[in-house]
Formats: sequence, structure tokens, C-alpha cells
Amino acid sequence: MSSALPRIRLRPKSDPKPIRHGAPWVYANQLVLDRRSKAIPSGSFAVLEDADRTPLRLVAVNAASKIAARVMDGPEATIDATWIEARITRALNHRSALFDTPFYRLIHAEADGLPGVIVDRFGHAAVIQPNAAWADVHLPMLVQTLQKAGMTTLYKNASGRARSLEGLDDASAFVSGTLDAPVQVQMNDATYLADITGGQKTGLFYDQRPNHSFAAQLAKGGSVLDVFSHVGGFSLAALAKGATRALAIDASQAALDLAQHGADFTGFGDRFTTQRADAFDALTALGEDQQTFDTVICDPPAFAPAKPALDAGLRAYERLARLAAPLVAPGGYLVLCSCSHAADLSRFRQASIRGIGRAGRPAQIVYTGGAGPDHPQHPHLAESSYLKALAFRMLT
Repeated sequence: MSSALPRIRLRPKSDPKPIRHGAPWVYANQLVLDRRSKAIPSGSFAVLEDADRTPLRLVAVNAASKIAARVMDGPEATIDATWIEARITRALNHRSALFDTPFYRLIHAEADGLPGVIVDRFGHAAVIQPNAAWADVHLPMLVQTLQKAGMTTLYKNASGRARSLEGLDDASAFVSGTLDAPVQVQMNDATYLADITGGQKTGLFYDQRPNHSFAAQLAKGGSVLDVFSHVGGFSLAALAKGATRALAIDASQAALDLAQHGADFTGFGDRFTTQRADAFDALTALGEDQQTFDTVICDPPAFAPAKPALDAGLRAYERLARLAAPLVAPGGYLVLCSCSHAADLSRFRQASIRGIGRAGRPAQIVYTGGAGPDHPQHPHLAESSYLKALAFRMLT
């Protein structure tokens, strides 16, 4: 296949070592983007060469994107249905070893060798996010392979910033089968309801699974405040583990309704209440009422999704910690999370500590977590290590 493919070349001053050592992205400013290379259709494959024309990798090209080339495989590879099936089978074998139920992230983009592709599995259904041009072009092959693996209902989620950066459309639709109700997902001894067509992202945040479990251990026998609760990820796990009551706060009534249905279905609806509100307003009001909880969890959307938003995002994390810390009973726990790509663990931790300090609460860090093992990290891509979770114990 490679002999028939077009060639693109690194600029003379672009170091090829990172590509040789496993870096998965090649930026536009690293490449010689002349008229010929710019004419390569988006989503096509090409052989990437160094400045001396030595083949380096087979890449997927999108000259209109800042990430102009995504590494697919070695320069002699052939990207076809057999290749895609091998990658998906490799990913499936890993998840099957981890989980007894078919609810997990099946494909985590570059880390699973399918650049820009996200697949979350919900039993016989799955949500596909083809966030790179090559995946959009070759979506039928991805769909066919997932169908062979037992996922007969497939929904293409085309929303999100990643697709717009690739110059792709935002038209979401079923590409196989259909669903007329949320999917029931068993996880951490609770039942969650995932709206895969109308919910946030793919309908459920599998990446938080181990952090849900740890927070649930902390919450046994006590009260829980779950802020930015979505469909109740933290609060339902805590109730399943023995929390006495939980209050879930979110701006989305649809998400809160799904959380309530999940609590009712699992059998602890009488210990679960919801409140639709802006999180910062709700935290302020609870503080003014001097309410406290044994465990307080804040899992906001990304306040710093990219570098230009970093400073404002860190201030938001600090403010969140400052408002949440006074709501924790003495000896209780505060769990703070960040999914911001631009805010690394060190910066997020510093912002959280500043906020807790401004609240006047002495604390200790008892847990640092990340995404679950169905969200593997690419060793050469810091962006794949995006999720941070910190648990603080309030000493007084």
C-alpha cells in the first residue's frame, strides 16, 4: 500500500526523533506543506518522511488542521478492514480482562492506536466519536468491525470542539440500529441511566469509575453532597456503598432526572434528592445556611480546556475549593476533580490547596486519582492524562 501513497515531509529543522520514538502527532508547522501536500484530501493516508526523505511512519493527513498528520502505523502498513479489526480486537481483549460487564470505554483514541477515535460501549450499543478526518472518512469500516464484535446499535456523536478543529461537521445520528430509551448501566453496585443521544459527551463518564469507588468508600455511613453531579456518578455509588443520604446538584434537569431514576431503580431513591442550580450559587447558599456534609464532591466540566483559558480556569478551581471546603463536616472529606487538559495535576492541586486554605480549613491529601484503565494513557501524549481527582480530609 505504501508505494502508492503520497509522501509528506518534515521540515529540515523538524527533529524526527520524537516521531521515531512514538510521538503520535505531527503539527502543520513541522511539515513542508506545499501545494501538492495541501491537495491531499483530508482523511487520506500518506507516508511521512524526514527531511532526507527517509520513511518514518504511515500517517493520516489533514492539512487544514493544526494537527496535520496523525501517526497510524509503520510506513509499510496497510490501513484496511483487517487492520482496524486487529486494533479493535486488541482493545476489546484489554477491557474484557478488566470488566465482567460490557460497559466501558472500548477505544481511547491514540492510546489504543486509533487516532482521534472514541468508542464508549453500553452493552449491545456503542457511541462512536470520530474526531479525526480519517475516522470520519472510514467510519463504515469502524462500524462494521464494532458490529462483528457484538455492538449492533451504534450512534455517531459528532458534537464537540475536537471535530470543529478538524473541520468536520456536527451532525450526530444513528449509523446502525436505534434506541428509544436510556441504557441501564451497572457500575460500582449502582444502576446508572445513560442517554447516549441527548446526554453530555457519550452519556456517561466511565473515566471516573475508580474515583467513584474510592469516594464511595469514604462516604459509607455519612451524608454526601455531589456537585456537578451529571447522572449521579459519585452520589449513586456512595449510596450503594452505604451513605445515609445524598444531595445531587446540577444545572441540567434532564441529567438529574436520570440520576433520580437510577437511584429509584437501584432501591435507594428515598435517600436521594436533587437540586437544579448553578453550582457556585448553590455552594454559596449552602454555606450561608451553614449546612455540612460528611463528604462533598465537586466534579465540574473543564474550566481550562485549552491554554488560553488556564489562568481563568485555575481561579475557578480555587473558588470552587474555597466554597466547598466549609461545607465539609470536621473529619469529613472533600473530593475535587478536574478534566481540564491545560491544567496539569500540579497546577490543579495548587489551586485546590489555595482555595481550601482561603476557607481556613486544615486538611491532608489522602488520595490522588486519574482515569480508569479503560482510558489508557499514551506515553508520548500528555493530553491523554487529562483527569485528576484529589481527596482531602478536613482535620477540624
